[in-house]
Amino acid sequence: MKKKKMDYILFISIIIISIFGIIMIYSASSIWAEYKFHDAFKYVKQQSIFFFLGAIIMYLITKFDLKILKDKANLILGICFLLLVLVLIPGIGSIRNGSRSWFGIGSLGIQPSEFAKIGLIIYTSKYLAKNRKNMQDIKKGALPIFLVIAVFFLLIMLEPDFGTAMVITLTLICLIFISGLKISFFVKLGVVGLLGIVGLIIAAPYRMARIISFLNPWSDPLGSGYQIIQSLYAIGPGGLLGQGFMKSRQKHFYLPEPQTDFIFSIISEEFGFLGVLIVTFFFGFIFYRMLKIALKTDDLFSKYLVFGLAFGIIIQASLNLAVVVGLIPVTGYALLLYS
Repeated sequence: MKKKKMDYILFISIIIISIFGIIMIYSASSIWAEYKFHDAFKYVKQQSIFFFLGAIIMYLITKFDLKILKDKANLILGICFLLLVLVLIPGIGSIRNGSRSWFGIGSLGIQPSEFAKIGLIIYTSKYLAKNRKNMQDIKKGALPIFLVIAVFFLLIMLEPDFGTAMVITLTLICLIFISGLKISFFVKLGVVGLLGIVGLIIAAPYRMARIISFLNPWSDPLGSGYQIIQSLYAIGPGGLLGQGFMKSRQKHFYLPEPQTDFIFSIISEEFGFLGVLIVTFFFGFIFYRMLKIALKTDDLFSKYLVFGLAFGIIIQASLNLAVVVGLIPVTGYALLLYS
């Protein structure tokens, strides 16, 4: 397995959108951070740490032999499974926003589900590369990998974290789809998945409330419909060029989670349609660049790995953008400008 040279265009694009994200995190969070922590740069400092660590890791990965990831895929998946089990144990995992999905380290928090995203992509890439000829056989090829996905889906749903579970599942389904599995299987899977989602919604009253607020936010403007109403209040006045940097009104204790789940609303308010174009362009370009790399890659494991990472990025970004503009119900996944 040959080592690949760094794609500097992709690297620079990621750095640019990440720096823009840090700037917008300051704008979106400074009011709340000053009020709660007496430090307007609280969230910026945290994000900057992750940014520098991420940049270093990205560079090191270019020097890394991907064969090691392939060889250790089972071990990586096992560690991710263990972390997802441990986070469910009271006293080990901590609850934030009603979900026991965090390991608390001081003021920082780590979600094992984020590691599971990568771990599952690595494992699925290895599985697809190894079982390429068996994928047309449902029992020998598709069923085992879908059972693995189902186990991780259930673990994440126990937290509960429906948004992350859906991002992971959709990413892996897209990855398996390009392996050549029959479309008829995905049609059947879609029907089963739709019934499952309906069951999950019915089983949890707060999810049903989100569906109702999605269809008519004004049915409960101070409850389940509050977030999307405030998000639209932020997006609406943005116009073509926005209200100007740092001039958002909705971040003044109106819009919940302005620096995470709804940061795109603040971008829209301060930079208008131009800001929307910039963000969507960069995510689209990064996705395109990764697809281009994947198509040029000869090694099957590496090809699936790049495809999987590309799908993961674009799916999470797309779902977040769809939420903040009211195209789908609020679920709780942050735009990838914030870690």
